[in-house]
Amino acid sequence: MTDPRGFLEIQRRLGPYRPVEERLRDYDEQHLHAPVGLVREQAQRCMDCGVPFCHNGCPLSNLIPEWNDLVHRGDWLAASERLHRTNNFPEFTGKLCPAPCEEACVLTINDNAVAIKEIELAIAERALDEGWVVPQPADRSTGKSIGVVGSGPAGLACAQQLARAGHAVTVYERDDRPGGLLRYGIPDFKLEKALVDRRAEQLAAEGVEFAFGVSVGADLPLEELRARHDAIVLATGAQRHRTLTLPGAELGGVHLAMDYLVQQNRRVAGLPVAGEAISARGLRVAILGGGDTSADCLGNVLREGCAAVVEIAHGPTPPTRRNPQKTWPEWPFLMRTYPAHEEGGEREWQLATYALEGDAGRVQRLLARRVEFPGFAETGVRRPVETDEVVLDVDLVLVAIGFTGVEADDPLYAGMELGPRATVPVDGAFATGSDGLYAAGDCVRGADLIVQAIADGREAARSVDLALQGASALPSRVAV
Repeated sequence: MTDPRGFLEIQRRLGPYRPVEERLRDYDEQHLHAPVGLVREQAQRCMDCGVPFCHNGCPLSNLIPEWNDLVHRGDWLAASERLHRTNNFPEFTGKLCPAPCEEACVLTINDNAVAIKEIELAIAERALDEGWVVPQPADRSTGKSIGVVGSGPAGLACAQQLARAGHAVTVYERDDRPGGLLRYGIPDFKLEKALVDRRAEQLAAEGVEFAFGVSVGADLPLEELRARHDAIVLATGAQRHRTLTLPGAELGGVHLAMDYLVQQNRRVAGLPVAGEAISARGLRVAILGGGDTSADCLGNVLREGCAAVVEIAHGPTPPTRRNPQKTWPEWPFLMRTYPAHEEGGEREWQLATYALEGDAGRVQRLLARRVEFPGFAETGVRRPVETDEVVLDVDLVLVAIGFTGVEADDPLYAGMELGPRATVPVDGAFATGSDGLYAAGDCVRGADLIVQAIADGREAARSVDLALQGASALPSRVAV
């Protein structure tokens, strides 16, 4: 245990962010390195619970109490080893994961959780700065070949684990660079792309080959790919957008959030943009949705210099305080704010958009009604009652209402029997019903957390290794 009285005497504190007026002028990361003293102090709050619910709340089963203790003692190298034992890319999760481990922390029953995510990120950044993150190539070859389709977090984690087991691994990516949504979906101000490049270079040094600009199913039939390899792992993500079924959804100026984010990321990287250019500069913007993607859009339109922006969610206004007696250690319905919300714009809850209107084929007005949810706070039952009419003048509407499964027009899945949520059915070993074909990550679960994608990629790799060799030395989450 780090300190038997640490959680009683030390309050939760987080590391600093760059000043708002400074970060709005560029796309550099919002978050600054947390001071070493602060991180060690926060690690001191960990109680090393007899039953560490944080460990169970994390899909990766990260060894949180262990590396908290090591950070408090100043043994950063050992802490990095413990962290990387269960997580291939802790700098990604340290920046992007919503931290279900913190909601499961025992301290949340009557206090603020241990700053687990802050500590994890500090360990990961220290490991990168000190040069402790180095390639770990296998010392022998199995003679087996595996193809991984998709280079998002699930695909990269799966490929790295398989390469370290001695297999020849090729990652097929339809984009021109690795990372999937890490590359073109997540803004640079949340995740600088040099970190993605650094991990891709590590994988290449461990023997992983990358084939970019290859759309499996379109450019390369799946059956031909299967003939090349002993096994295939599909890790394509879930990028089928929920359909906006409002009158006026077809108007010019109404765009899917991901189309906008991809263009913005390519602009920031100095890369050409395909299709109709989408820009918020000088426009009145409405963002439909209240999650991560809408917050990413918010940060981007503010940096572009929009005239005004409002983020609209139709559901109940989330509470600002936890009720752990009802929810702990599960993920609670709670008001979640992101650094982008500190930077500007308005945020509306309980506002149900019912139509978009415009002239000359361009959107100009958003029509909505205020919504009340009588009794929701007591029962949790949503019975919406619409009240006042609201009309907003808009020039650009970004649709960030979520994803459901794999893309409907993706030829990779043509003829494949998908599940009810347009996802790939697999068994407990991530195997599909087709011999030698596996799937992992969002294409199996639907849109989910980055930490879950990495966990699934690792588990799928172990299943493939076990099937090909009859035994596997790769770690399993359940055996950590």
